[in-house]
Amino acid sequence: MNRRQIPSIEQLRQRPALAALEQAHGREAVLRALRGEAEAMRVRLTAGDAVADVGEAIAAAVHARLGAGTAWSLRPVINATGVILHTNLGRAPLAAAAAARAALIGRSYSNLEYDLEAGHRGARDAHPETLLTRLTGAAAAAVVNNNAAATLLVLAALAAGREVLIARGELIEIGGGFRIPEILGQSGARLREVGTTNRTRLADYAAAISDRTALILRVHPSNVRLEGFVERPALDGLVALGRRFSVPVVEDQGSGYLGFAPDVSALRDEPDVRTSIAAGVDAVLFSGDKLLGGPQCGIIAGSEAILSLVRRHPLMRAFRIDKMISAALEATLAEFDAGRSRSAIPVAAMIALPLDTLQRRADALAARLVAAGVPAAVTDGASTIGGGSAPGSALPTRLVAITAPDGAGRLHAALRAGDPAVVARIEHDLLVLDLRTVPEESDEQLAALVAAACTGTA
Repeated sequence: MNRRQIPSIEQLRQRPALAALEQAHGREAVLRALRGEAEAMRVRLTAGDAVADVGEAIAAAVHARLGAGTAWSLRPVINATGVILHTNLGRAPLAAAAAARAALIGRSYSNLEYDLEAGHRGARDAHPETLLTRLTGAAAAAVVNNNAAATLLVLAALAAGREVLIARGELIEIGGGFRIPEILGQSGARLREVGTTNRTRLADYAAAISDRTALILRVHPSNVRLEGFVERPALDGLVALGRRFSVPVVEDQGSGYLGFAPDVSALRDEPDVRTSIAAGVDAVLFSGDKLLGGPQCGIIAGSEAILSLVRRHPLMRAFRIDKMISAALEATLAEFDAGRSRSAIPVAAMIALPLDTLQRRADALAARLVAAGVPAAVTDGASTIGGGSAPGSALPTRLVAITAPDGAGRLHAALRAGDPAVVARIEHDLLVLDLRTVPEESDEQLAALVAAACTGTA
């Protein structure tokens, strides 16, 4: 076929399908795509390719190119891994009320930094503070963009140029290369290790206190668990020591547990924000998107004296939250305040999900898959809280295990390429689905996606 049979760019633009694309994507985007595909067609024809309808082939290629170029990068995912606070999948899914509140505030002006009563500038973090102080028992609270920022800010405000005492066994590294010693260094504070990796006593802290000591920092071990000959001072003893020497005690708690599931054994040893505040800790730092089940943010709850120093520090502006985070956090806290956390907060609901409910759902999903010709069976398994919360703990669950003829890896790749994508686990060359982290209303959709991926009809 002669290359001269390629229609002109203007002729191609007149095709109804391309005119519609121009309405959706704009004239310049369509022109760029047309020129690129026309040149590609010239190369094909020169190489001797036979093309039945050159104009139609170019139009189809332009449609595909523009569709791929405008596909969303950040997309919803069905999390069938059983990891509730899956950091790679965005940690906590928001409560419906929190998502709705963020959308409402996001699409309008708001009184983010305006005092409506007084008619002048107000405080940005005043909105969630009332609920935070009521729920934690703290005298004051501030919110920044994540817990690493909260830690850095508190250390910079309270300990720059001075020493911070921390147990050697708490010098941890968590996901993303976040290391406590490096945060200390960035804040301008000087690290003073006390005790040994596995045993630290009150006497170790007392021996290290001097006129250079700015504060005692206690760090939640996150995803690290020490076993065997392990010793750590009780929190009330550490608080008493701090008061004796007039040294503030700050706890980087991380997970932000508010005690919503006292009957769940996996959380029995998880530190509770309210318990720490009641014990007299001067400030507790925790994440908004872990066990609190809200948006990503870092919360500092503590005494008026500590929070006053934090709010005046220049880094407070660098780490501040926006209006949608503030709105989502306030709505999340309101669910706790109303006593609805276990039904309204997805993270709390997933953790407290009864085993018989998981059994019923897993049986139904397996039956749907078998009816569609997919080899599936229900087995025992364990879910994980994740996000550095309750390290080493597991929640009993029921798994739907699938035998994939072409291998679990290929099936998983096909599911990840779907819309929505499905992320699962592979165990013993079986693809397993844990419904603890799948909303029940998505069970039928999940069954359809898995069946399509297994039969090659996706």
